[in-house]
Amino acid sequence: MRLASGGVDMNVSARSLMAIVCVVVLQSMPAPVAGAESKDSKSDASISPALTIYNQQFAVVRNGLMLDLKPGQNHVEVTDISGHLEPDSVMLRSLDEGRRLQILEQNYRNDPVSEQLLLSLYEGKSIDFLQPDKTTVQGKIIRSGFVPHATTAYGQRYYQAQAAYAQGGGQPVIEVNGKLQFSLPGQPLFPALADDTVLKPTLSWELETDKPGKATAELSYVTGGMNWEASYNVVAPPKGTELELVGWVTLDNQCGKTFRDARIKLMAGDVNKIQPGPMSYGTAQAIVINGRADMGPQVTEKAFDEYHLYTLERPTTLHDGETKQVEFVRAAGVKSKTVYVYDGWKIEPNYQNWSAESIRNQEAFGTQSNPKVWVMQEFKNSSENHLGMPLPKGRVRFYRRDDDGQLEFTGENEIDHTPKDEMLRIYTGSAFDLTGERRRTNYKADSNARWVEESFEIKVRNHKTTPVDVRIVEHLYRWSNWDISKNSDSYSKVDAQTVAFNVQLPPDGEKVVTYQVHYSW
Repeated sequence: MRLASGGVDMNVSARSLMAIVCVVVLQSMPAPVAGAESKDSKSDASISPALTIYNQQFAVVRNGLMLDLKPGQNHVEVTDISGHLEPDSVMLRSLDEGRRLQILEQNYRNDPVSEQLLLSLYEGKSIDFLQPDKTTVQGKIIRSGFVPHATTAYGQRYYQAQAAYAQGGGQPVIEVNGKLQFSLPGQPLFPALADDTVLKPTLSWELETDKPGKATAELSYVTGGMNWEASYNVVAPPKGTELELVGWVTLDNQCGKTFRDARIKLMAGDVNKIQPGPMSYGTAQAIVINGRADMGPQVTEKAFDEYHLYTLERPTTLHDGETKQVEFVRAAGVKSKTVYVYDGWKIEPNYQNWSAESIRNQEAFGTQSNPKVWVMQEFKNSSENHLGMPLPKGRVRFYRRDDDGQLEFTGENEIDHTPKDEMLRIYTGSAFDLTGERRRTNYKADSNARWVEESFEIKVRNHKTTPVDVRIVEHLYRWSNWDISKNSDSYSKVDAQTVAFNVQLPPDGEKVVTYQVHYSW
């Protein structure tokens, strides 16, 4: 199994999470890229970045930096970063042997210049406004109406922004000719950019080094606004059960930055990630790691720590706001089995929060019937079955070819992360030509002697012209201590409170299963 050549709640401490990220960052050494400025010179290199995208709405970004430094302290600004960077995840390491780099101070700004921001910076001052008739009028900005952008839809910062809007903070107040108005009198004409404005998200460092000259470094950080997910299309022939499977990965970049010719890896697994709190513009701690990591061989899929890592085989450009799809797995001749399951017990919402002690003495509980017979597709994710690749969680769509070759949609569901050699059982819908009926035929109870006895009759009917096997599932829900004292057919124990009867139905036939269960406590 290969990637296509086109590409592809228990909390841990913050220290543990950073350790996980450090391992990911240090696993490969990308070449330098542009995006840094110092007092002495601008960056003079532009090489591909590297991304590890997690299917949990975040990614680890690795950029190379070319710096021209003087001995001692340097002021460096990095603008080639995402708009959802987590400042305290920033790591910088020297790629030059023997060079020491230390970040003395870091400031992160993510308030790029805008009309509303400039209005706020000119509050209390008068500027010209261009009116529709091309004349200008001077107005004093009493209130700009600017409310800082909340980078998250939750938390204290979000609520502060909402409160500011509710209190009229989003509406400007301008004084024109001695009168106040709650709107702009025209298009504002600003004399110049204010000193403290930025044109794009910016990291500002006070950086110290022990050697002068050009330096090569690696910048790594965690960013939100990126995600990926897997999806699978499964096609069955007009007759038979051998399937064709095609898997896609969909990459979604909403982080505010375009990554050109990026080397991309996708991490699959349930990585614990603490949700970020409010971010403040100001000093944030950064980590500097000295030393060099050896480049590892490029692979298509491998186990990594407790997760699985998928690598796109060639660099690709991922634009900001873009959704990109890449085929990552293709298999034919996958042997499968259609499984019919009749679970006749209809869940009654009125009893949802009842305890087991309350339910066991409720005579009416469990008497409602579900007539639907479920259809499930079952196949093994093994190399013998032409698969055997760890499959990331995602949506699975099933199709079957009609006699004329046209594909018809037959159902869909989602799978969780599935290791190799595990069985996949996927519910795709309810059978049209199979029905079920479940009714209670007897009920006895003696609360003094502490027992309940129930009898049931289950009927399944097959309206197909071919025989089918049906698995009848029964839940022994009244109490954990039970015994089936009478049964018309053999059964298997699925778990402590579930049994299954496997029966065969002839064409246009019916099968009746009966049993009696005795509970005691």
